Amino acid sequence: MRYMILIKANDESEADVPPSMDLVEAMGKYNDELNKAGALLAAEGLRASSHGALVRFTPQGTSVIDGPFTETKELIAGFWLIEVKSKDEAIEWARRVPRDPARPDAVYDIEVRRVFDEDFDPATAAVRRLTEGK
Repeated sequence: MRYMILIKANDESEADVPPSMDLVEAMGKYNDELNKAGALLAAEGLRASSHGALVRFTPQGTSVIDGPFTETKELIAGFWLIEVKSKDEAIEWARRVPRDPARPDAVYDIEVRRVFDEDFDPATAAVRRLTEGK
């Protein structure tokens, strides 16, 4: 099963404040652990919403809203895509995401979401076959 571990944005990530070198080092070690376990499929940090845009679809058509966006608590600052055997295993990996040693009192929200897999949704399997040419 594939899961996404999503790190929610905060005021610092939305201000484009780079993570401390201690956190960068800890994240590197965490990514290495995921990789050695054969669970890591992808991992990336995301720039602040000021570098992005929202494309909104309505019955009247589409519109583009440039960032930044005001609802920081609903934004994502980074993610890991992992392959594990269960939701519990995904949660255990999420519990191990390093905290920033420079900010011991900071509150972080990390969301764990299952990705639609072939065994979960036949429509997703059909789309995957089309895009992969199978």
